Amino acid sequence: MLFGDNSDAAKQAVNSIIPRDLSNFNWTFIALLAVVFYIYWTEVRNKNWKAIVAGFSLYGVHWLYEIANAVIAKIFGYPLWAVSNESTSFVLLIGVSWELSMMFSIAGIIAYKMLPEDHSTRYFARGNFKGIPSKFTTMLSMSLLYAVFEIFLAATPAFIWVYPWWGAIPVFITTYVPFFIAAIYVPDKSPKFQKIFLTSIWGAVVLCLAILIPCGVI
Repeated sequence: MLFGDNSDAAKQAVNSIIPRDLSNFNWTFIALLAVVFYIYWTEVRNKNWKAIVAGFSLYGVHWLYEIANAVIAKIFGYPLWAVSNESTSFVLLIGVSWELSMMFSIAGIIAYKMLPEDHSTRYFARGNFKGIPSKFTTMLSMSLLYAVFEIFLAATPAFIWVYPWWGAIPVFITTYVPFFIAAIYVPDKSPKFQKIFLTSIWGAVVLCLAILIPCGVI
């Protein structure tokens, strides 16, 4: 399934979603949270600050996208993507379940650790060709991997695309590429840039959630 099919079944599935409903809550919620805490605390103990920056950078961008997706659903009737209540222990916003959110919370760390030890490494250098930067290669390959996996998810009842113009290619270009740009490039920027980026991203996330959830927008 490469794009949404605009079907009545997809629309009905989206209409049945109730964000933050507790009917399907189960203890995997706590288990996944514990795993994420362990991963981050291990990085803190190892003083691997760049990996932590990578994790929070991608996760912050992810949350801005999820908020925007929920606002789109409020304005236009349907989100770009959605998750079913039956597939998760808890729906945070219409497009993100607890399980997906926990995955994205560590996706930046995973991507950053896939870089070679020397971040200036270039692949496929031959003769006068200087090769492709490892950062670009990692960013592109991770974006492609996630976009391809989302094709599989969209073919299941757990994940829903409605709009016929939204699918694998737009997801790859407009969503996952920015996600992994944040994870791969921000950690090697100056400490000042990192602080400004993370403060801005997470400040916007907290502000939007604090206003839009109580107002019933998302």
